[in-house]
Amino acid sequence: MVNNKKEIWQVVKFTLFSISAGVIQLGSFALLEIFIKTYWIVYLISLLLSILWNFTMNRKFTFKSATNVPIAMAKVLGFYLVFTPLSTWLGDLAEANGVNDFLILAITMISNFVLEYLFCKFVVYRGNENTLEK
Repeated sequence: MVNNKKEIWQVVKFTLFSISAGVIQLGSFALLEIFIKTYWIVYLISLLLSILWNFTMNRKFTFKSATNVPIAMAKVLGFYLVFTPLSTWLGDLAEANGVNDFLILAITMISNFVLEYLFCKFVVYRGNENTLEK
């Protein structure tokens, strides 16, 4: 029962940090779209800002991991080396076919949320959760 509560609390924290990262991504996306009219450039910049925030906060507070930061970041980079080109290409394709930019972004962000949690939980921090000293 205690383990289930820890797992639920971990998902809640990941969700809250992801929401905050989403706010950063949406805000920077909206601001950049005023000045830059190319979807994929705006998307990539806003995604990068979101990734940096989310990685930092989740490593420290959600997974409480003392794992080697460069290695953990490299693993996250590996995730995004697959996710980013695919989501950028699909988003650009959807936009070219008349789908609203913010709808594309919302679908992409939800996909990113689910996939990144699973990747962090079972790949990046596997065996290294709750190792950060207080």
